[in-house]
Amino acid sequence: MKYIQLEKLSSKWSLTINVHFNHKDYKPSFSGHETFPLRYGWLKKAYDRVHKSDNKVKNRADCWSDDAIGEFGVGKNMVASIRHWAKVMNIIEEKEAKVCTTKIGNFIFNPKSGHDPYLEHPSTLWLIHWQLATNSNKTTWYWLYNHFPNINFDRDGLVSKINRLINDRGWSKVAVSTIKKDVACFIRTYVAQKPSGKVGHDDALESPLTELGLIRANNIKDSFRFVRGSKPMLAQGIFTYALIEFWTKYSRNSKTISFEAIAHAPGSPGRVFLLDENELYDKLATLDSSTKGEFTLTETSGLKQISSKGEIKLDRALYWLKKDYLKSIKNKGSKVVW
Repeated sequence: MKYIQLEKLSSKWSLTINVHFNHKDYKPSFSGHETFPLRYGWLKKAYDRVHKSDNKVKNRADCWSDDAIGEFGVGKNMVASIRHWAKVMNIIEEKEAKVCTTKIGNFIFNPKSGHDPYLEHPSTLWLIHWQLATNSNKTTWYWLYNHFPNINFDRDGLVSKINRLINDRGWSKVAVSTIKKDVACFIRTYVAQKPSGKVGHDDALESPLTELGLIRANNIKDSFRFVRGSKPMLAQGIFTYALIEFWTKYSRNSKTISFEAIAHAPGSPGRVFLLDENELYDKLATLDSSTKGEFTLTETSGLKQISSKGEIKLDRALYWLKKDYLKSIKNKGSKVVW
């Protein structure tokens, strides 16, 4: 994965993530999903397909050959969509002729050690949302969760704003129809459709991310709002995971990070999880006890920040994420029940 350290340009914040909007090499993307939002079972299908051939040096062509259509039980366009979502949510990774599973993919789906292969635990849904909304290669998703200043929005307004963004940044022209499809897919990722005469049952199947309640429909047709504030399903483990991952990109070598950055910087937990400052403060205040002193909230002369005892490491993030699953497991004989 390519990382580039940014300078402070037009934004107040500087962040190291893939290739950022403000970098001259950034190439926006408004397609790949084939107009299909993520569906239940798709990530596991992609993971299982790739996992079977992980040991092969060149396996990409085999993974996505025509027989995947039969194995997945979907059409060619849906196979492409499944592949797309697995990549942008960091479940699989492709490099030239090789495709392989990732640490996140193994953490969730590994046949022997995976924690939640059927996406039954809320922290898994928050995790895949985090992977998606912090991926700057998903232009619409990243921009809306990390740069968009408004709470309310409508379809046509978003299309116009994204088109203006493309022009302002000097990116290559994109057909308005392509932007419309991308916006529609974004909305369907987080807002469940109601079955109707025009929408069949299969098309109305909810994306698993609708369960997070991050976006809701307004009473006005085609009008929606981001739901900022309390997130009862956001457990401390996934929150700590996100904080550490953000910290490694924002200020890896510093043992402190400001409350303001965690709340407002692009790619931060405050932005991506739509937390208001009070809710975020409550999450951060419990870090000392939940991490046994590894992270501590301090306030000096009105400056709130998080301090770390040691080096900020991504491997440590998965350790804290695992705590969410261990707390949720109840053993009943030989069965494991969430």
